[in-house]
Amino acid sequence: MELLAENYRKVKTDLENAAHKAGRSPEEIRLIAVTKSASVEDIKQAAELGVMDFGANRVQEEADKVKSLPGVNWHFIGHLQRNKVKYVMPVYSTIQTLDRLSLAREVQRCAERFECEITVLVQVNVSGEESKFGLSPEELGPFLEQAAAFDRLKIKGLMTMAPFVDDPEEARPYFRRLRELRDQNAAGGLELPELSMGMTNDYTVAVEEGATMVRIGGALFGGK
Repeated sequence: MELLAENYRKVKTDLENAAHKAGRSPEEIRLIAVTKSASVEDIKQAAELGVMDFGANRVQEEADKVKSLPGVNWHFIGHLQRNKVKYVMPVYSTIQTLDRLSLAREVQRCAERFECEITVLVQVNVSGEESKFGLSPEELGPFLEQAAAFDRLKIKGLMTMAPFVDDPEEARPYFRRLRELRDQNAAGGLELPELSMGMTNDYTVAVEEGATMVRIGGALFGGK
């Protein structure tokens, strides 16, 4: 608990310093604690420290973790297969990885079945890496126009993963590009307030470039 508390304080301080450096309020930034390598006990302790948003990227493998802590906001941050949507809908508040129309259609269908709405972010592969999922920047505008037809989806923003680099400054152009894409669509009348970008190795740079959500696992849970 002491190590986790220390890590949490450091991350919060880093986020506050990055926000102030960019002339932003730290209140604009949400910490999404990534639970991939965390235990149920780790997650409960993080919640006791004040973490209210958790991110999981494996549906069935992390089901027990999600069920163990129902009073927080769970974000699905992994690649989502259509046949797993029915498991995500009842327990997650946000899907951060909407990346194709077939998935949007299935989320809409399940939301109608459960008589609910769900917040989604559209994943954009800004770097163009073949190993990453997401729409290309050129595909984003047409996709948003088509996805607007799914009234159960509350499209609130964009998400990206920058290349893993030793120097966080090398990730800055990718974060800036996502913000520019958001602003371009806002100019066209589509509000996308959320930008989910930045992880353990580059989250301060992401905040400086406009992140409203950062997805952090190792820096919190001791690099497990």
